[in-house]
Amino acid sequence: QVQLVESGGGLVQAGDSLRLSCAASGRTLRGYPMGWFRRAPGKEREFVAHISGSGTTTYYADSVNGRFTISRDVAKNTVYLGMNSLKPEDTAVYYCAVQARIMAYNNPLAYDYWGQGTQVTVSS
Repeated sequence: QVQLVESGGGLVQAGDSLRLSCAASGRTLRGYPMGWFRRAPGKEREFVAHISGSGTTTYYADSVNGRFTISRDVAKNTVYLGMNSLKPEDTAVYYCAVQARIMAYNNPLAYDYWGQGTQVTVSS
């Protein structure tokens, strides 16, 4: 069983940057694809970013492509989401998860072991 803990969220102004962390315990994340999702108030959970098990391939939602960067540190058993040029529409609770099924990387059903989330609020 793996536990994921997200951190790094906060209240920032439009144009600012944040880096979210997703630290794992209980099992190594080595070799497991990982994803970041977010849920804004009153909206469905949506895909943000994905990184392959090797860390060599990444995918992003169109809305964040070019502004967000997903990365992983095997030694620290942690996955990161760097967020630049933040916009008010990026306001949401951000979650990381381990991809456990061979499904589309942007499908939340492909993932298990979700963290509790970290709140990101971007003011205009």
